[in-house]
Amino acid sequence: MKSLDKKTAIITGASSGIGRETAGLFAREGANVIVSARCKAELDALVAEIGQSGGHAVALAGDVRSEDCAEALVDCATTEFGGLDIAFNNAGTLGAMGVVSEITLDGWNETLETNLTSAFFAAKYQVPAMVARGGGSLIFTSTFVGYTAGMPGMTAYAARKSALIGLAQALAVEFGAHKIRANAVLPGGIDTPMGAIVANTPETRAFVEGLHALKRTASAQEIAQSVLHLASDASSFVTGTAMLVDGGVSISRT
Repeated sequence: MKSLDKKTAIITGASSGIGRETAGLFAREGANVIVSARCKAELDALVAEIGQSGGHAVALAGDVRSEDCAEALVDCATTEFGGLDIAFNNAGTLGAMGVVSEITLDGWNETLETNLTSAFFAAKYQVPAMVARGGGSLIFTSTFVGYTAGMPGMTAYAARKSALIGLAQALAVEFGAHKIRANAVLPGGIDTPMGAIVANTPETRAFVEGLHALKRTASAQEIAQSVLHLASDASSFVTGTAMLVDGGVSISRT
C-alpha cells in the first residue's frame, strides 16, 4: 500500500525545487495534490506530468502572501477531493540580503510576509479543515540558518525562517488533541535555483559543500523524502520537531 494512499495534500512553492519534487513524490505515493506557486505555466506542466504518471493533481496559482490564496487552497482541497490531510507550507524567499544597517523596511517586511505571515495564513485555514477531517500533518520549510548557525547577510531570512519553528511547536501543542501534527523541516545547502543564488560561483559552491559533514549539498529529492516521512503515518508520534536534514552542516567543524 502506498504511504499516502487517498490522502489530500496542499504544497506551496511547487513550481520548482523542493516543492516540485515533493509534489511528484506525494502523487506517486497515492496522494491527491493541490500545487500552488505564482507561475501558472510551471504549475500546469507539473500537473500534466503527474497526470501522465497516473496521479491526481490540481494547480491553483497564487501568492502565499495573500490570505485569500490560503483560503482558496483549502477550499480547493475540500471541493476537489473532499478534505485536507497534509499541508507542506514550503514557499519562501531569501528576501532582503546584506548587512542589517542596509536592509530597508520594505525588504524586511517582504521577507516577513513571504516566509512567516504566509505560514500564519496557511495554518489559519488548514487547521480547521484538518480538524474536520479528524487529523492531519502540517509541515513548514525552515532552515538551519538562524537555528544552529548564523550566516552573514541573512538577518531577515534567519529571523523569519527560525520563527517557523516556534509556530510549528505552538500548533503542535494547541492541536495535538485533535490528532494534528505540526513539524518544521530544516534543510542544509540544496542544489536548487534558490540555493544557486547563495552558491553562485564554483568557488562559493565548493565552500558551501565543504561546510557540510557529507561534503556536498542535497538534491531536492532528498529533502522531499524527509517531507514524505513527516507527512506519512511513519512519523505518527512526531510533532513539534525541528527536523534537521542538513548533511551535518550543523555539527561539522572541518
